[in-house]
Amino acid sequence: MIKRIVKMTFREEAADTFVSEVFEQSKEKIRAFEGCRHMELLRQKNQPNVMFTLSFWDNEEALNAYRASELFADTWAKTKALFAARAEAWTTEVIDEPDHREVR
Repeated sequence: MIKRIVKMTFREEAADTFVSEVFEQSKEKIRAFEGCRHMELLRQKNQPNVMFTLSFWDNEEALNAYRASELFADTWAKTKALFAARAEAWTTEVIDEPDHREVR
C-alpha cells in the first residue's frame, strides 16, 4: 500500500469554492476508483486556504491509473484553476504503522 499526500494552496477567495464545487462533486467517485482505499481532505488550521488530500492506494499502478483517468483530468483542471501556488505531492510507503487501536 502507498499513501499519497498532496498540498494545495488556493487563492483565499477560492478555497470554499474548491470544497463546495470541486471536492464535493468528485470525492465519492475518487473514493470508488479501483485501488483507492481511503481519501480525505484536510485543512491547515491557521491558514484555511491551504488544504491537503491524504489518499491510500493499493499500489503505485492503481494511483497512476487514477492519474491517467478522465476523472482525474477533469477534477485536476478545475482544482488547478483555483491555485495561488503550485501543488506539492508526495507518494509514501508505510515503514512502521501502529496497531489500529482507539486513540486516547
